[in-house]
Amino acid sequence: MKVINKLVIANWKMNPQSKKEAEIIFKNIFNNLKNIKKTEVIICPPFPFLFVKGKVKTKNIKLGSQDVFYEKEGSYTGEVSASMLRDFSVEYVLVGHSERRAIGDTNEIVNKKILAILKSKMNPIFCVGESVRDTNGFYLSFIKQQIIEGLVNVNKPQVKNMVIAYEPIWAIGSSADREATPAEFTEIRIFIKKIITDLYDVKTANEVRIIYGGSVNPLNAESFIKEGRADGLLVGRDSLNPKKFSAIINLVK
Repeated sequence: MKVINKLVIANWKMNPQSKKEAEIIFKNIFNNLKNIKKTEVIICPPFPFLFVKGKVKTKNIKLGSQDVFYEKEGSYTGEVSASMLRDFSVEYVLVGHSERRAIGDTNEIVNKKILAILKSKMNPIFCVGESVRDTNGFYLSFIKQQIIEGLVNVNKPQVKNMVIAYEPIWAIGSSADREATPAEFTEIRIFIKKIITDLYDVKTANEVRIIYGGSVNPLNAESFIKEGRADGLLVGRDSLNPKKFSAIINLVK
């Protein structure tokens, strides 16, 4: 079995508010990284700040995008194509994030975006997760549908290059009901592997990296890696704080 590197992904969302701030955050993260091995660090800034990686010569940090449009080109005001992202040396693209789904991205649209990302030789970070964890287990059917419909026409070699990020919506942000536990992530991790096994095979399921994203911080990061056996972490708010983000990276490392 191939060695699977851990991932730490920064989702800056619609932050910061100036290119100067973006440069400072990126450079401070870079300056805090020492001897990073077997861990991939990916920064996903807003579209206007994709230039930040070019300011620092490093192989330790890879560039990601927060979204993409599924059409190759054309009259789509405000959209960004996969080829545009590739021209900025983007290697990973977030797709299906709960905040994108909340403003209209259906499973069908998510699937179209995944196919566009794969066609352009980039790696999708496929986000799935439920808004409510009910006692009857209906949330499992919801996640299964997200995955099955998101992977339509994705073949076995392609799915091996994907990352699946579990983000329980009920555990995200200041209005979260509560924090998710490593045990809850483990349950979903096993469930996702079962779905991938049914769709493809066991070997493929073992090669797909499954990461956790849900109010990740320096206090809970290590438990999701060690106890939850996550292949990595998707970090939101704390990825804008170089000290906290670097602490998370070192815990994963």
